[in-house]
Amino acid sequence: MSQVTGPDRGESLAQAHLRAMTSADLAQVARLEGELFGGEAWSPQLLADELAAAQGPQADRRYVLVEDAAGGLLGYAGLWFGDGRGEADLLTIATVPAARRRGVATVMLTDLVEVARGRGCRAVLLEVRASNEAAQRLYAGHGFRPLGVRRRYYVAPVEDAVVMRLDLRGSLGAVGAETFGASGLTK
Repeated sequence: MSQVTGPDRGESLAQAHLRAMTSADLAQVARLEGELFGGEAWSPQLLADELAAAQGPQADRRYVLVEDAAGGLLGYAGLWFGDGRGEADLLTIATVPAARRRGVATVMLTDLVEVARGRGCRAVLLEVRASNEAAQRLYAGHGFRPLGVRRRYYVAPVEDAVVMRLDLRGSLGAVGAETFGASGLTK
């Protein structure tokens, strides 16, 4: 039995597991996307297009989700890795509020970083709202470093984005295979 438990909470998410997102997940993901991101939510069509680009021999991205034992969605994330010769981009990562600080984001992030590393990418980039200090701490704890600011990047509401970068050419760093095993989630 796998458990995901955060550092500040005793509650656990029994039998939570990571898997690749499929088209059967799109309705549930789109609902959560709307709840979490409001006016900045990706449309169901954009989600479907993104997932289509993650399938087949020409796939240049990966989308994953974490679900509980009953199939309830706990979080989802996506990464564009292109041809693997440059920088990957963390496109999205989201966790249901009730599952935050329990390792869900960590296991998704770890999986996607390992995919980027396995594809030969030099780094992973991401944008995060300047006001989202919790997410910035999460990323920094996994080796991401601030690179700069994109002014007025977000539009609903208007806000700057902090651009963060994880170098993949050095050591495994904070986001490595050892992190996945520590979380208790299963693939």
